Amino acid sequence: MNAIRFAAAALTAVCVTTGALAADKFVAITQIVEHPALDAARKGVKDVLAENGFVEGKNLKWAYQSAQGNVATAAQIAKKFVGDAPDVIVAIATPSAQTVVASTKTIPVVFSAVTDPVAAKLVSNWEKPGKNVTGTSDMAPIDKHLALIKRITPNVKKLGVLFNPGEVNSVSSLDAVKKAAPALGIEVFEGAAPKSSEVLAAARALVGKVDAFYVPTDNTVVSAFEAVVKVGIDAQLPVYAADTDSVPRGAIAALGFNYYEVGRQTGEMVLSILKGTDAGSIPVSGVKNMDLFLNVKSAAKMGVTIPDAVISEATKVVR
Repeated sequence: MNAIRFAAAALTAVCVTTGALAADKFVAITQIVEHPALDAARKGVKDVLAENGFVEGKNLKWAYQSAQGNVATAAQIAKKFVGDAPDVIVAIATPSAQTVVASTKTIPVVFSAVTDPVAAKLVSNWEKPGKNVTGTSDMAPIDKHLALIKRITPNVKKLGVLFNPGEVNSVSSLDAVKKAAPALGIEVFEGAAPKSSEVLAAARALVGKVDAFYVPTDNTVVSAFEAVVKVGIDAQLPVYAADTDSVPRGAIAALGFNYYEVGRQTGEMVLSILKGTDAGSIPVSGVKNMDLFLNVKSAAKMGVTIPDAVISEATKVVR
């Protein structure tokens, strides 16, 4: 009998130890809309977890929902996920992050692809976010973007910026463009598109007023990016973007981040939290690496020839 009890105790000890190493975890992830950049970020998160032993269907429960560009839907998703009580909620893009952070003060929240987390009131400090929130920012180097526009198309003096005034991240980007533009002799024209269905009309309304289009990391406009490209081709106006995933879709150039890598940085934070680190003790991270993507084919359709010197610096060239 004692031998049986000893064996049972040993088996229990083994089970407890194994559970500590590979206990089931629950990660819920939401994003405001589906487009290549945000989808790549989501994949980056999932890949990092899988590479570190947290595999969906084995020891990881993975829930994902998109708000399809609707903030009210994003709020509903946030409330549902909070009710489901996951170990971590990952919120991709500013609107989704705002709704999740507003819905819980206890469940760890990791945001991703948020331009200005302080302006969005997600955290009060990058270095010491505190509470239950941390994440990665995709704040773009606007001054470098405008300098690139002038290098490729030096005659650009009037720049149309397409954005959703309801996205805090887009308003922050627009403000940054307005601050950097005068030094380069650029006047900024706003093209407001509160909905993806309004992007085409917003771009067309700027034809005749601007010399080029610039699309910041705006989820609404990026989700309908092909509409901007169509106007650019039809009106012979170059289209520039803040995110490199928009270049294969028709932007002539973008100096930006690989959003898969943004997701991987986010995934490392999630992994750390799953292992016991408090979210609020992890500093908010900016994106570490920059890439220059060019689309020579699209540029030609818009009447632009990209200088060889710029092409020589590119990470990727679409021909």
